[in-house]
Amino acid sequence: MILYIHGFAGSGEGNKATIFRDYFREKNKKFIAPSLSYIPELAVKTLEEIIDMCDEKWCVIGSSLGGYYATYLAQKARVAKVVLINPSVSPRKTLRRLLGEVRHFYDDSYFLWNERHLEMLKRYETDIERYKEKFTVLLQTGDEVLDYREAVEKYNGCDIVVEEGGDHSFVGIERHLERVHQFFAEA
Repeated sequence: MILYIHGFAGSGEGNKATIFRDYFREKNKKFIAPSLSYIPELAVKTLEEIIDMCDEKWCVIGSSLGGYYATYLAQKARVAKVVLINPSVSPRKTLRRLLGEVRHFYDDSYFLWNERHLEMLKRYETDIERYKEKFTVLLQTGDEVLDYREAVEKYNGCDIVVEEGGDHSFVGIERHLERVHQFFAEA
């Protein structure tokens, strides 16, 4: 089963989620991309409940903040493989600049992002040393939101792809669909 985790202020109906959903459904793979709460505790609780609801192994794709959550979830025995796309390594630092009212990408509604939410993120900091074989990390150097070098350092020893240029949304993710599929096939 494949679980896609969207980034901050995103949804399970975003561009990357839709691309992966269409691809994996064409391959007859079970795929879910839930729209998660912006509140970290609620988002992670939802993800843990999804993973715990069946005995099958999960392959997880996480983008940006979703990559941070996916890294945390890699510790679970039911999570076999994890693909990270421009993952957030230090969301407490990078999301601090967004304190206040934030626009949700799906419907242009607003939510209030506060210090308590930043503190919640601390609970999900993860040492990946024992789980490195579970990861493939896709990075683009042109990411205008996150410094790709932080991810290179954090995921050192994992399978890492660094592409020149691009942006935070990961331009051309379609080029990596087969790579992701093959990585998950090893699970």
